[in-house]
Amino acid sequence: MSEKVKIGISIGDINGIGLEVILKTLIEPGILNYCTPIVYGHTKVTSFHRKALRLGDLTFNVIPNAAAANPKRVNLINCWEEDVKIELGQSTPTGGKYALLSLEKATEDLTNGEIDALVTAPINKHNIQSETFNFPGHTEYLQQKSGSSEVLMFMVSENLRVGVVTGHIPVSAVPSQVTAEKIIRKLTMMNDSLKKDFWIEKPKIAVLGLNPHAGDNGLLGKEDQEIIAPAIQAAFDKGVICFGPYPADGFFGNGTYKQFDAVLGMYHDQGLIPFKTIAFGTGVNFTAGLKFVRTSPDHGTGYDIAGKNVADPSSFTEALFAAVHIVKSRREQQALFDNRLRPGGRLIETAADIKDDGN
Repeated sequence: MSEKVKIGISIGDINGIGLEVILKTLIEPGILNYCTPIVYGHTKVTSFHRKALRLGDLTFNVIPNAAAANPKRVNLINCWEEDVKIELGQSTPTGGKYALLSLEKATEDLTNGEIDALVTAPINKHNIQSETFNFPGHTEYLQQKSGSSEVLMFMVSENLRVGVVTGHIPVSAVPSQVTAEKIIRKLTMMNDSLKKDFWIEKPKIAVLGLNPHAGDNGLLGKEDQEIIAPAIQAAFDKGVICFGPYPADGFFGNGTYKQFDAVLGMYHDQGLIPFKTIAFGTGVNFTAGLKFVRTSPDHGTGYDIAGKNVADPSSFTEALFAAVHIVKSRREQQALFDNRLRPGGRLIETAADIKDDGN
């Protein structure tokens, strides 16, 4: 449990702000006290960004594989050999190509257990498309690599956690995808993650409605009454402490979200617009339901400010620390459950039992 966490970092689009926020995070004194970082990229690309941004004397320990990582250094694995043309602020096929090479190598090491978690810098979801990447984004790609049947896009910050039932799909497709079965699965997944990854013993979850005013008793749509409310009750009956459906506007506008450990929205913008309004710059995108730990900052490639040395690294830094925290939480829980016998010989069955035991 005391072993430092190995955090793999994919560099994202080489023409965006990914490497800027990575370098600004890793140059901070004390970062190596918490983890062993391994950047998946190339020395010449990182050097270009470091010099363009005048970021001082950060040097990398170049290693052939993750097993060779030095816990006292910032490590780097070269994922390609050729020189790369960098065009800061531009979306180019080259940017997508090398973002994918970085992601593929980091994901390979992640799935093979060579690293403990992955923090992904932003990609461009258009220029990264290829024969080997035909996904709406990181989440769906990593879901396939993990072999997970379902995942939850879970935006987390110190004061707010928001997940969504439907992810990267058109708004027109949302109603048909909002089913009772899916809501129950997402609530169960969120509840499990809050317990396992964030050590919240009895999570309290709010569920948002689909329609304005949560349907206004059927006047503005029947999904809230006929699908969402029964799903909430079914999940509650299975032990998930959840309430709703709440009208999304008033729920965030009057601060009701502060009374809950997490919020489940029905679609992408319903959850992410208020989250980014409240927590932008400190929020983290965590993919719950994967067999491994993956986080990312809550922003995109930032082409408009690339190379200007103005990108705020706070969200990437938070993503790094969130990954460390979640890995350690899982390790601690696993260690406790591996030693399931109480002094009196009774089996420990739940996390609550562990806390009650006082050990």
